[in-house]
Amino acid sequence: MSFNAPGLLFASLLYLSLLFGIAWVTERGMIPRHWVRHPLIYTLSLGVYAGIWAVYAGVGLAAESGYGFLAYYLGISGAFLLAPVLLNPIMRIGRTYQLTSLADLFAYRYRSQWAGTLVTLCSCGATLSLLSMQIQAVSTSASILAPDTSPHLISIMFSLIVVLFATLFGARRNQQVESHPGLVLAIAFDSLVKLIAVLTIGGVVLFSVFNGMSGLDSWLENNTTPAKTMSLIIDDGSWRALMLMSFAGALVLPHMYHMIFSESPSPKALAKASWGLPLYLLLLAVPVPLILWGGQELAVTTGPDFYTLGIAQALGSPALTLFMYIAGLSAASGLMIVSTLALAGMVLNHVVLPLKTPKDQEDIYRWLQWVKRLLIAAIILLALLFHETLGKNLGLAILGAIALAGMLQLLPGALGILYWPEGNKRGLIAGMITGLVIWLVTLVLPFSQTANLLGWLNAPIVPDYSNWHIFTFVSLSANITVFALISLVSTSTNEENSAAQACSMGALSRPQRRELLASSSADFVRQLAEPLGAEASRQEINRALAQLKLPNVEYRPYQLRRLRDQVEINLSGLLGPSVARDMVKRHLGFKPMASGSTAQDIRYVERALGDYQNRLTGLAGELDNLRRHYRQTLHNLPIPACSVGEDGEILMWNQAMEQLTDITADDVVGARLMTLPDHWHHLLDDFNRGEDLHRYKHRLDLKGRPHWFNLHKAALSGPDHEDGGSVILVEDQTEVRLLEDELMHSERLASVGRLAAGVAHEIGNPVTGISSLAQNLKLETDNPEILETAGQIQQQTRRISNILHSLMNFARTGNHSQTNRYEPVSIRRCVDEASNLLSLSDKGMDIHYINDCPDTLQVLGDEQRLVQVFVNLLANARDASPDGESIRVAGKEDDYSAIIEITDRGSGIPAEQLDHLFEPFYTTKATDKGTGLGLSLVYSIIEEHYGNIKVESPADPETGKGTCVRLKLPAYTPETASSAIRPNERL
Repeated sequence: MSFNAPGLLFASLLYLSLLFGIAWVTERGMIPRHWVRHPLIYTLSLGVYAGIWAVYAGVGLAAESGYGFLAYYLGISGAFLLAPVLLNPIMRIGRTYQLTSLADLFAYRYRSQWAGTLVTLCSCGATLSLLSMQIQAVSTSASILAPDTSPHLISIMFSLIVVLFATLFGARRNQQVESHPGLVLAIAFDSLVKLIAVLTIGGVVLFSVFNGMSGLDSWLENNTTPAKTMSLIIDDGSWRALMLMSFAGALVLPHMYHMIFSESPSPKALAKASWGLPLYLLLLAVPVPLILWGGQELAVTTGPDFYTLGIAQALGSPALTLFMYIAGLSAASGLMIVSTLALAGMVLNHVVLPLKTPKDQEDIYRWLQWVKRLLIAAIILLALLFHETLGKNLGLAILGAIALAGMLQLLPGALGILYWPEGNKRGLIAGMITGLVIWLVTLVLPFSQTANLLGWLNAPIVPDYSNWHIFTFVSLSANITVFALISLVSTSTNEENSAAQACSMGALSRPQRRELLASSSADFVRQLAEPLGAEASRQEINRALAQLKLPNVEYRPYQLRRLRDQVEINLSGLLGPSVARDMVKRHLGFKPMASGSTAQDIRYVERALGDYQNRLTGLAGELDNLRRHYRQTLHNLPIPACSVGEDGEILMWNQAMEQLTDITADDVVGARLMTLPDHWHHLLDDFNRGEDLHRYKHRLDLKGRPHWFNLHKAALSGPDHEDGGSVILVEDQTEVRLLEDELMHSERLASVGRLAAGVAHEIGNPVTGISSLAQNLKLETDNPEILETAGQIQQQTRRISNILHSLMNFARTGNHSQTNRYEPVSIRRCVDEASNLLSLSDKGMDIHYINDCPDTLQVLGDEQRLVQVFVNLLANARDASPDGESIRVAGKEDDYSAIIEITDRGSGIPAEQLDHLFEPFYTTKATDKGTGLGLSLVYSIIEEHYGNIKVESPADPETGKGTCVRLKLPAYTPETASSAIRPNERL
């Protein structure tokens, strides 16, 4: 029974089109997302590991080494059973730093582009043999079904089809690193087809060839020779070597690394795959002995490797035969597609990009897409060339052994990433080169020479492959020895040590807190535009900002350092870790260090500890609980506190500080003091830079209200804390200061009251006598002039009595205007009243008063005392102004304050006198013109209202004349009415 070549080609294209259709509908979202991300789909996709072994080569290996074929499945099953300590850490590192291949992982951990390039070249060289194995399996199986078809033609056609589908499957526009759900589902379907096919042919053999288990038992009893019943010689080292290579395959094979780590939907999926994949491989292994025995019973002539096809042909079932061919095609094509995708990414990141960075490309993403497509085609064509020259003359098992032995040389470096921080790039590269040289000399060259002889002579020479496992162990041992020795005698760089800490299990990265050259995220865009282009730079920065949930414009140093790291991680997935690290280091660099070392970035460490909270146990967990306790204590401390690094970066901002400043910790931690609002910046930064450890009763106006603070500072440096910095405590003394002012004011009122009572008592008696004399004078004369004078005397004595009565009331009750203190006062009305009072005087009749204060401008205060302020200030301005000039009073509201400016065009005040204007008895007028108490009284009243006064002279710099007096008082607004300061009410 045979098929024709067009029919097989049509069936092949139809099946691969089905795979592509599955991927296409998945990428378009036509299949529910939770189905695609189900752990079962992920587990089945890992079945790509089996490849052609599952359908063909496994039976051939069983015929050669008996139950030793199980080593190929047991090794990787062991790796997955050890997933918590082997695979999970690699997944954590890969997800954290966007390491999409083993070459990326090596380049990141050992901080060496050469390490990544060497891993790439080793993977390509070894995987060529594995790809050749898939091509040979397909071409041979097609030749069995269609004997008239040229194997060369089949190999070429199959390779071209795989090139087409590989570019369509995975080489998409890679603007950001993401998984390929369509590819995962297609490979899962491929694994399901393999499993069903193998179980089907096994069942057919059991029930059609042996007529059930009883028939199989009878056949095994009658065929007891090792060749018939399979056996395993314990002393044979080949199965040990195969198991070790299979174990390493979970980490080092490009297609397995890609499917396990890059395409994993979640760590939970890997946890389920840790037992799901071994179960899947067990199901693949169970029918292998049955297929082998069935082929022997039916005397199939295809050779053990292709017993699945031979049995189907021998049973005369075209459908079963075609199904077995499709299963083999599916296994081979799936492994080739995933392997070439992974290899293309490795070559792009570690061979192409280090030689040519696409800085001149308008669209870097499209350029990367097309380069990756070309690399996919080049890798498959190289595999085809290898197959046509060497691979077609070697067995499937030996092709697989050559590939796995070559990839095994990456195992020491991979394990060193997790468990040996002392390993360095010198030891790694030397060890890998040593192992690869031995591998080439002892395995690749002898087998390739044998293949050439077989090809040229066409002789039935059977090469001796019995010692291949010895050379595998020798090459691996030499690799480990050189790696260890050179790593121990050489020193690691600081970058290597930092990367080793980041990769080692349980270790935390301890980055340095350094200042970047860029001061904002906008600077990042400009600086990365040089290597990436403006558009790509903007996209990468915006993507990193979105991932970190930062605002579009970021300026805080700590957040900028986070942004820099995230950009490097994203570029690592796009361009490879070495190129990304070099690009970020060159274009997003740090400022030179002022000293030999810098402080550690505590925020990074705390964030990492927060992520590890549920995984810390024992002493580490207790220490973390203690750390959290002390940090919560500082956070809930009722005294406002913050800690600042030596460079002015805010490291801690507790809850009381948030309430005092109305600034949240998330907004300022990681920023510098200079980014705080002006009043807080000047207060804290000046105190932090100064030498004083304490500052008492420092006044600060907040929302138009005066506040007083005590500041205390303590250095953080010491034998247990070498990073330096300081902690600042801020005590709000506003209530205490107000109480002190109230007490002082009450004392003054009490003194004035006692004085007023004494004056009233002493003056009362003489005034009464004067009033009596005036009344008697009216009775003693009829002279109108004298009577008028007596009436005026009585009128004046009554005024004096009223004044005395007011003084007595003042002495008894305190401030007679108490009910009017700190009420809403119209500034315009005060100015109008003051100007009207001044207009009653005969002085300055030609002076004009211009009131530009708006009607809505109000302050909280005592209206009569404020009128007194304006009377004094306008009187001074009038006295300094020449006749015919005008005095302008302007007012405006600025936030929570009222600003009033009184400007005249007089001669001005000399600069040396400005600092003494508000001193008692100091005056610039003649001795008979003023007492020097007016401005002192003004200053006192303004302070009582919690305002300030400032004099600028000259007001007009061009003419050098005029004076401007600027008052700043708490403005009255509805929202401040409820919080108006009423000292007497507190008493």
